[in-house]
Order: sequence, then C-alpha cells, then structure tokens
Amino acid sequence: MSEEHPHQPASDTPQRPARPKMMVDLDPSGQVTQKEPDRAKRQFLNYAFFKLDPAFRRLSSAEQQEMKREFAEAVRAWHEDAPREAGHILRSYSTVGVRADADFMLWRIAFDVRDFTEAQAALNRTRLMGYLTQPYNFIAMQKRSQYVNRVEGSGHGLELLPGSGQYLFIYPFVKTRAWYDLTPHARQGMMDEHIYASGPFKGVRINTSYSYGIDDQEFVVSFDSDYPQEFVDLVHRLRYTEASNYTLSDTPMFTCVKKSVDDLLNDLA
Repeated sequence: MSEEHPHQPASDTPQRPARPKMMVDLDPSGQVTQKEPDRAKRQFLNYAFFKLDPAFRRLSSAEQQEMKREFAEAVRAWHEDAPREAGHILRSYSTVGVRADADFMLWRIAFDVRDFTEAQAALNRTRLMGYLTQPYNFIAMQKRSQYVNRVEGSGHGLELLPGSGQYLFIYPFVKTRAWYDLTPHARQGMMDEHIYASGPFKGVRINTSYSYGIDDQEFVVSFDSDYPQEFVDLVHRLRYTEASNYTLSDTPMFTCVKKSVDDLLNDLA
C-alpha cells in the first residue's frame, strides 16, 4: 500500500492541520547536495504483540487475577510515572478472536528507543510474562516524508491524536529495490496518484513510520479508524494505483481492537 506519508510528532493535544505541499526531492541519496545528517529529536514507535500460553488458563481464578493486576500496573506505570519530557504515549489493543498468533498489542511511543527496553524489562519481572511470548515486535521512527511535507488531516498524514479510533490496522511494509531506481519525478507522480486516491477516505487516519536500519522492514504503517469497512475499501482501491506494483511485502496484517489494559487482559482468561 502506502510508502511515505507526512507526519508531525504525535501528541495528546489536537492541532490544526496545515494544507499539504507537494514536493520532489531531486537528490534523495544526498550525493549532490551532501546533506548533513539530521540529529533532531524524533519519536520512536514500538508495536509489541503478545501471545498467551494456554497453561495460564489452568491456574486458579485468584492466581490469574493477581497476575493480571500486577502486569497491568507495570504497563501503566511506564506511561503514568514517566517525566513529561520523555513523551511517553501508550495505547492498548486486543487481538483476541481476530488473530490466531497474537492476543494483544501495546503501542508505545517515546523520544528515546531505550525507553522501550525499560518498558519491557518491567513487564519481564511480572509473573504473567512467564506465560507470554512475543511473536511480533516492530520498531520504527517518525520523520518528514519526502513526498508531502505538510499535513492535511485524515487521508493525508498522521492523525495527531494517535489511537483515537476503535480499531488500528497495522502491517510492516517493504518496497522493491526497483522503486529506488526510479527517477524522483516518477516516484513523486505515483505518490501523488496514491495520495489523491486516498483523499475521500476521511474516516481512516494513517501513520507511516520508518524502520531503515533499525528493524527488518522499511516502514510500519498503521491506520486508525472507527470504520473497518472503509479501511477495506481503501486498501482495495489502492491496489489499482501504479505505486502498488512496487510493493515487495506488506504482511502480516493485524486488526487490533482498542481496549483498556484491564479489558484486554480479561479477554485472555
């Protein structure tokens, strides 16, 4: 589906989106302009998926409840006890009944990738983690798109209230190497078509983040929405755009149902 869309730092405060401004980066490799590295602070994103061992369900109800309480407290403490400047954002989702190989997902956002190590270390010290595995764990980073450098709300860029919808659709994404061999104008033209085709789908908010060099995929894309049917139609429509020919992989795909930490743990047992 999509490669690069615009985004600004995610926050819990709504902001007025600016109109988009299309652009063509004529030197994406930086060999002509010798662009300096960008060391500005950026947000890291972590999509952590967990799977429960059925042995947990054979424990007594009292043991289950105590372990879930301990785990929930560890999850929430990472977000609630962190200093404001750490920029921690936490969203939680159940995948029970919609995905066989994962039961829930924690979407964590922070300015320091080491904060995800801290979050996981705290969970590892809980008893429930002895019954959990992590079949998937994606890391990505936000950065400005080379195709659109401003945001114009839904269908064009990052929704500035991450996880505000009842559903989150996620997948890792890799472009073919042939995509990078195209001329800048050819790529821009395809992305213009791609963005234009996405325009009517105002009920779907996209967040594209970058994983070059820090995880196996090139991007992680997540779509925040209250309307699964609209997302299905969006994906179907974009299959007919020219840029779709340059998709190497865009699976596995996850349908995540937004729930509180307590509620998603109660889905387990």
